[in-house]
Amino acid sequence: MTTKKTSLSIWGWGSLGVVLFLITFGPFAIFYFAFYILCFVGGGFVVTLLFGKSNSEKYLEQCEHSFLPCTSVGIPKCIEEMKREARPIKIDRRLTGANIIDEPLQQVIQFSLRDYVQYWYYTLSDDESFLLEIRQALQYALVQFSARSKETDWQPYFTTKLVDDFGTHLRVFRKAQQRIAEKGDQMKDQAEELVDTFFEVEVEMEKEVCRDLVCTSPKDEEGFLRDLCEVLLYILLPPGDFQNKIMRYFVREILSRGILLPLINQLSDPDYINQYVIWMIRDSNCNYEAFMNIIKLSDNIGELEAVKDKASEELQYLRSLDTAGDDINTIKNQINSLLYVIKVCDSRIQRLQSGKEIDTVKLAANFGKLCTVPLDHILVDNVALQFFMDYMQQTGGQAHLFFWMTVEGYRVTAQQQLEVLQSRQRDGKHQTNQTKGLLRAAAVGVYEQYLSEKASPRVNIDDNLVAKLAETLNHEDPTPEIFDDIQRKVYELMLRDERFYPSFKQNVLYVRMLAELDMLKDPSFRGSDDGEGESFNGSPTSSINLSLDDLSNVPSDETVQLHAYISDTVYADYDPYAVAGVCNDHGKTYALYAITVHRRNANSEETWKTYRRYSDFHDFHMRITEQFENLANILKLPGKKTFNNMDREFLEKRKKDLNAYLQLLLNPEMMKASPALAHYVYDFLENKAYSKGKGDFARKVPPLIQKTYSDPDHCRVAATIDDSVDDNIPLRVMLLLMDEVFDLKERNQWLRRNIKNLLQQLIRATYGDTINRKIVDHVDWMTSPEQVADAVKRFRDAFWPNGILAETVPRRDKAIRMRTRVAGKTKLLEIMPDELKHIIGAETTRKGILRVFEMFQHTQLNKRMVYVFLERFLETLFPQNKFHELFNKLHSRSKQMQRYKQRLHSTQAPSLQKR
Repeated sequence: MTTKKTSLSIWGWGSLGVVLFLITFGPFAIFYFAFYILCFVGGGFVVTLLFGKSNSEKYLEQCEHSFLPCTSVGIPKCIEEMKREARPIKIDRRLTGANIIDEPLQQVIQFSLRDYVQYWYYTLSDDESFLLEIRQALQYALVQFSARSKETDWQPYFTTKLVDDFGTHLRVFRKAQQRIAEKGDQMKDQAEELVDTFFEVEVEMEKEVCRDLVCTSPKDEEGFLRDLCEVLLYILLPPGDFQNKIMRYFVREILSRGILLPLINQLSDPDYINQYVIWMIRDSNCNYEAFMNIIKLSDNIGELEAVKDKASEELQYLRSLDTAGDDINTIKNQINSLLYVIKVCDSRIQRLQSGKEIDTVKLAANFGKLCTVPLDHILVDNVALQFFMDYMQQTGGQAHLFFWMTVEGYRVTAQQQLEVLQSRQRDGKHQTNQTKGLLRAAAVGVYEQYLSEKASPRVNIDDNLVAKLAETLNHEDPTPEIFDDIQRKVYELMLRDERFYPSFKQNVLYVRMLAELDMLKDPSFRGSDDGEGESFNGSPTSSINLSLDDLSNVPSDETVQLHAYISDTVYADYDPYAVAGVCNDHGKTYALYAITVHRRNANSEETWKTYRRYSDFHDFHMRITEQFENLANILKLPGKKTFNNMDREFLEKRKKDLNAYLQLLLNPEMMKASPALAHYVYDFLENKAYSKGKGDFARKVPPLIQKTYSDPDHCRVAATIDDSVDDNIPLRVMLLLMDEVFDLKERNQWLRRNIKNLLQQLIRATYGDTINRKIVDHVDWMTSPEQVADAVKRFRDAFWPNGILAETVPRRDKAIRMRTRVAGKTKLLEIMPDELKHIIGAETTRKGILRVFEMFQHTQLNKRMVYVFLERFLETLFPQNKFHELFNKLHSRSKQMQRYKQRLHSTQAPSLQKR
């Protein structure tokens, strides 16, 4: 109660005071009161501030001399320097030591800074020092780059690495095309499928790297170029400048996005490449026949529609002309030509859209209408002879053909030797015995190889003729005509025996031969209803090519099944019947392998063991690869070993490799592809002593043309180049390119040997023995200051015409690009010399040229080739910086690479589990 009374009294007295105050001073008294209080507080704050500031200054002045350390001299000096005017920085304009190069390079640097930095930098600052620092950094990098390039030997890069990389790129593309063809035409987007397959083959061949992300993803491509430019700046710039992140990032972006990326995009553009091809061969006029061949061979509907639309446009223009007299005949001919072009395009488009192709039955029904090539013409034509040779090897008659060819060579050689002998006798020089001895040795060699009882395979001919020849060789001097009688008999045998030439004319190889000789017509273009059609004088259309590829020989009835394997390894000091025993014979130690053979036919089954040395395998391999040269790229015999070749672990590994060799050799598909191979295999696996067909000398001395036993499908081109031509730069380059462009390694090795000899003669006749020196001089000329300056000027004029940054060229219309493709292909086919067609065949030449052209029609694949050239360039320029490992790391995120490693791991996992 007391507390409540107290609170009421306080409120009461307070209310009374407020009422009395308002009555006394009026209602505005409260505002006056608040104003007085505010003035009192403000005045007190001002007085306190002024008094405190003066006292604080005095106190700090006293403390400066008593407590704090002295101020650094550098700070006021730095402030003083900043207040002064900036002095101009002197720039040394020397870059490479050659004025003709430095001048355009300085202009490129100036234009780059102006168009990529200055246009936005001046909106932030007027200070020139940052721009000058960037320019100095660029110039320093160019100076270091120039110094490195002068110390580099560029001859291996231009003559070896560049060619190998291009050949490998073409090989990958060819293998990708083959895989697409094996899959069929079920895919929706064949171009995209081709790109995926290409990089799939690349990773299988390279095994360590795949460039699919860089070539297909713009984001990853920019990241790759940034990383690459940063590495180059690390190598070329001083450490201090490289540590300056702001300047480093600016220079990196200028190089990667301002220079390299636009340049790579331009070089990878198929339309740009097509225009460049047309410009390069601008002096060649387009041939109507070559143009029509391209139309009939085209499998791109876009190309056909573009040509058809342009022909229709020209047709409308010609029909609108009002002409009379002689001009009307010319215009009528032009109209008829355009109508025929439109008709061919329509026919080809309909066939491609419907998917209808000429089937093998129709093609076989037309065999009787094909041209007949006489045997004597086949034997003297390189292109025809290679197909007949392949057929004779399949039927086991190669000995007859090789004998005929060997006798032809012997006759020419003997005539030349005798002419030389006669000329020397007229000059008083006597070397009769030596020349006759050489001729006798050559004639006896031919007899021993093909006609003697020891010959394998032996030419089956009249024994009386062979005996007469042997008598002549023993008692008379050999003459060029000594083999003529037997050669005529062999020719008649090949001509009339149903196994040889008559059956060859019914074989698919004969049809392929006609296609290579330009003697196979396309039945769909033999004529038209209006009588204005013309036959296709050149090659079959792609539909016929597909049908030819689908044809195969009729398989023979295989009633005998043969299986063989090397048993488990058992070691013995001397046991000729050990499974893989180490034996000693007359002081020579060797390994002996026991082979268990199972032979089964419809009525019986038998098993036996036979014993073979490694030298037996080697001799057998040499024999079959000589008789069936296509096996050299398929069968891989384990290599020899000079030291520790009796080691237990080595013998176990060799046994596994020989077992794999046997299983591949006995594969039914292998035996079916070469029926005559069975005879050699049975002879090798029979339970008897193996009679070597080659002597020790023949087995140790390599043949004239080395056969490569590396799988060409899964290795780079440089891994399979012949050592015998590696020292001859032009021969190596030409042979390598011809191998990949025209797929000669898959063809008859006899043809390839002839091409090699022809190229050697051509190079020797054209340049003599100084060709390598001339090529080295040419490389020096290409890297001379004049040529480098010219390249820099072309780059400057392309990106900054008349000193102004070139605008982005709009993408040309699709129809124009398609017509450019047709024009480029026509130009390429037109410049192909007829001599090349006569050497390797018209169809092979067309396919090779069109394959190369098709390879350049994919932007992603072109980028891959550009990046490979760039990588090899940097590896050559900076050999000590391990760029190869760096590129492997930069490409390590490749999806194809990850899939390949997964497949590799999945295939190795079962074998590891078994162990």
